[in-house]
Amino acid sequence: MAQLNYQVLKEVGYEGYILKDAPEKVMQFGEGNFLRAFVDAFLDQANEKAGFNGKAALVQPIAQGLTELINRQEGLYTLYLRGSEKGEKVDRKRVISAVSRCINPYGEWDKVLELAKSPDLEIIVSNTTEAGIVHDTESGFDQAPPITFPAKLTRVLYERFVAGQKGVVVLSCELIDNNGKELLKCVNQYIDDWQLSDMFRAWVNEENIFCSTLVDRIVPGRIRDPKEVEALNAKNGYEDPLTDVGEVFGIWVIEGPKELEDRLPFKKAGAPVIVVPDVTPYKKRKVRILNGAHTGFVPGAYLAGFDIVRDCMHDDTVRGYMNKMLYEEVIPTLPLDRQDLEEFARAVQDRFNNPFVNHELMSISLNSTSKWRARNMPTFLDYVQEKGELPVCLTTSFAAYVAFYSNDIQALTEQGLICRRAKGNEYTVSDDRYVLDFYYVHREDSEEDLIHAVMTNTEMWGQDLTKVPGFEAAAVRILKVIRSEGALKAFRDCIA
Repeated sequence: MAQLNYQVLKEVGYEGYILKDAPEKVMQFGEGNFLRAFVDAFLDQANEKAGFNGKAALVQPIAQGLTELINRQEGLYTLYLRGSEKGEKVDRKRVISAVSRCINPYGEWDKVLELAKSPDLEIIVSNTTEAGIVHDTESGFDQAPPITFPAKLTRVLYERFVAGQKGVVVLSCELIDNNGKELLKCVNQYIDDWQLSDMFRAWVNEENIFCSTLVDRIVPGRIRDPKEVEALNAKNGYEDPLTDVGEVFGIWVIEGPKELEDRLPFKKAGAPVIVVPDVTPYKKRKVRILNGAHTGFVPGAYLAGFDIVRDCMHDDTVRGYMNKMLYEEVIPTLPLDRQDLEEFARAVQDRFNNPFVNHELMSISLNSTSKWRARNMPTFLDYVQEKGELPVCLTTSFAAYVAFYSNDIQALTEQGLICRRAKGNEYTVSDDRYVLDFYYVHREDSEEDLIHAVMTNTEMWGQDLTKVPGFEAAAVRILKVIRSEGALKAFRDCIA
């Protein structure tokens, strides 16, 4: 069977949108599954719906990558967006034609610098992992290429400046706080290191827009079942080793001036991309609603006998508990429009109900102590301060977390705490060593002593949680319910 390219696509009679030739308006550092299922999918939509008429030239960020394969397929690849929308199963296929080529800078650095000087270039996008935005004094101006991504970007911008070209929009997608600001900071450090001119510094900082962004789409990537791959190849009429899979939901929040919304092609295309003056509230929305929902119900749901997220969404009690926590306790504490928050929460339920992903509760439970502190505790404390009372679901969540870490502890090993849930099934709790040691030491405590010890452990929480009025007594009562009648009973008590 032939491998995907434009001629093969024509021969099989593909009827979807395709754009074969267009100027390279985007330089993209990163050629992996995430950017291809996210940024490049939005660019493809912008070409079809907004007349962007632009291609992305990808730059392979590390020495090993997909350059050869991408170029063999002329930038084409098949994207499946799979999941649930309003409770309905969704499986959408689209051949993405927004990529022109891929460049391996470790053998073709001159091609990257040539692209940097192009008058067509408007946008630079990056996703070089959390470790990508770093300053390293070993990176040199004359290296081909410089070692770090910010050093490469500095050299790219310098070539563009010398060529007399206009500034660009830099969209950083790395998963760190203030990614755009941190990237600009690194670029300025290289300007210092390499003793580049003040005129270039002014051009970088005044003529280019460095945007911090928040990205949100789960991208499982390639299809792993050989039989499914074979069936899809037969249906499509071609082989595509670059096939990518992402969830249906996606949103890209870009921090920048309002006029950037019209400069970028996404709004006109109807893509889920928004430009805001401050990305912080949207990060808080994601952490407290999406991530907070996971951490909020997973320990209790696991103790109740559930193993994957989707099954939890099919249970009235667990789903009802999660929704009450989100709509009545989390959303009222967030600084965004209520309707926007509720729509996001509804999307979360769809995402958790994804029929294509078996998201295991035990994988979510890793390091639940720091997760509860970062994702749930701020909401808990904000609610107490604003309402003057305890949030019943989040209080139950805390008790369930303690129960999960202390349920019939059998042993402490290098892998973690060995505990047992109902029917004698053993499970391993994984967390920082000091947390595991703490729970093992307190394995024979009464409910009262255990809750008190946990809440007064300031290393865990950064404060003494017994100072929250009524919290200690409520957590003890709920922990007793979980241990004697089960976590589902505790969840039912919340929504009764």
